[in-house]
Amino acid sequence: MKKLILLLILVSFSLSSNAQKNDNEWFASVGLNAINSLGTQSPINSPGDWANGLPISLAVEVGWTSGLSIEQGFTLNKFSKNDEIDGVILSEDFTYTSFDTHAKYYFGKHIFPDADWLDFYGNAGVGFFSIDNTNISANFGGGVLVWLNRRQTIGIRGQVIAKFALNHKESGLDNNHYQTHLQVIFAL
Repeated sequence: MKKLILLLILVSFSLSSNAQKNDNEWFASVGLNAINSLGTQSPINSPGDWANGLPISLAVEVGWTSGLSIEQGFTLNKFSKNDEIDGVILSEDFTYTSFDTHAKYYFGKHIFPDADWLDFYGNAGVGFFSIDNTNISANFGGGVLVWLNRRQTIGIRGQVIAKFALNHKESGLDNNHYQTHLQVIFAL
C-alpha cells in the first residue's frame, strides 16, 4: 500500500509539472541507457559488466522558468542470466523498467557564457523502478548537452543518474544503482 501511495504521488507530480508549459520549450529525447548495479560507489566501475541488453531510453522535457525544466523519462533494459547485481550472479533473465520525474537546472551559461552550443545541468527527482520487485528511488545526477545547430533544435546529451532505493534493505535485486544515458534530444 505504501508503494502505491508513493506511485500516485509520483504520477500526480509529473502530471502537474507538465501542465506548466511555456511555448516552444518542449523537447523529446530518445537513446540508449546502461545500468551499473555492481554494488560499488563508483558510477564508472567495470563498464563491461553493466546491463545493456535492451537499452531503450525515452523522455519528454518542458521548460518551466529560466534555467529550470521538468523531465519525465522512461527506460527499459535487461539483465541476462549470469549477470551480476550487487554481488549476486543471476540465475535467470530480468527486465528493468523505470519511470523517473526530474527537476533540472541548466547552469552551463554561468560557466561558459559564450558557448551557446554547450550546456551542463544537474537534476534531482524521484523514480519508480522494477527488476524483480518494485521500488521507489530518490534520484540525483547531471549531464552535458551539446547542441548540433544554432537554433538549438537538435542535440546530443549524456547523463549519469544515481538512484537511491527507498526500501533498499529489503529490496533484494531492486537496490541502489547508477544509470547512464546517451540520447538525441530535439525540439517539439
